[in-house]
Amino acid sequence: MGDKSAFVIDADWLEQRLRTPGLSIVDASWYMPAQNRDARKEYDAAHIPGAVFFDQDLVVDPDSTLPHTMPSASLFARHAGSMGISADDTIVIYDGPGFQSAPRVWWMFRIMGVFQVYILDGGFGRWKADGRPVTAEPTRTAPNVFHVDYDASKVVSLTEMRDIVQSGSAQIADARSAGRFEGTDPEPRQGLRSGHMPGARNVPSVTLSENGEFLPLDRLKAKLEDAGLDLSRPVVTTCGSGVTAAVITLALQSLGHGDVRLYDGSWTEWGGLSDTPVVTGKA
Repeated sequence: MGDKSAFVIDADWLEQRLRTPGLSIVDASWYMPAQNRDARKEYDAAHIPGAVFFDQDLVVDPDSTLPHTMPSASLFARHAGSMGISADDTIVIYDGPGFQSAPRVWWMFRIMGVFQVYILDGGFGRWKADGRPVTAEPTRTAPNVFHVDYDASKVVSLTEMRDIVQSGSAQIADARSAGRFEGTDPEPRQGLRSGHMPGARNVPSVTLSENGEFLPLDRLKAKLEDAGLDLSRPVVTTCGSGVTAAVITLALQSLGHGDVRLYDGSWTEWGGLSDTPVVTGKA
């Protein structure tokens, strides 16, 4: 049980396979405004050879007022195809720190029917620190046809979330920091109430990795159980805008948990409404 997640690959594996046909490398870096980092500019300045940039602010539902809402299957297919990605590829996703935003894109590809998709342990930060190859050269790709098999059941809507909170039919795992969860720290987005959904458990996404590497399975299990989650029961993951919730999803699926879904609107939606129940304090 001390082994690593089957969805995580190491840098040696990837470096040995650079430029291999059928391998797509995706830079999925994304940062909160307070981090003062521009993911696209950083990608343009340096990225893993052959990597394409996945813009998490662009590959969204254009009709939604919320950030990072899942696009339709057809729109996702157009974006992925324009990046030269095929659903038959082996896809390796990375971000800057390791496990901040890459799991969101890993989850997106999985619910679109791609299962040969992995995350680079250590992220781009570790890749560069180890002196592995980087480039500023634009990655040239030919447009591809991306075939989707979208599993919409893995995405929880506001209506469903209201029912889950009221009925307790699934556990709620919130990836935000303890301060935001407890309501002692303000939300980074204006106009949102502070606190959490009644009954939610707090699993800060940053606690599931260490020095950019995803925790071994035994430590993931301990973190989730220590937060009060019963790994035999359904779980819905949530966060600020649906990005870091996928870190908990990755942890649960790494442990073989099959009944896990993600609330896409997350706290931006829930905390921005006046009629949704909100509580403060510890879980």
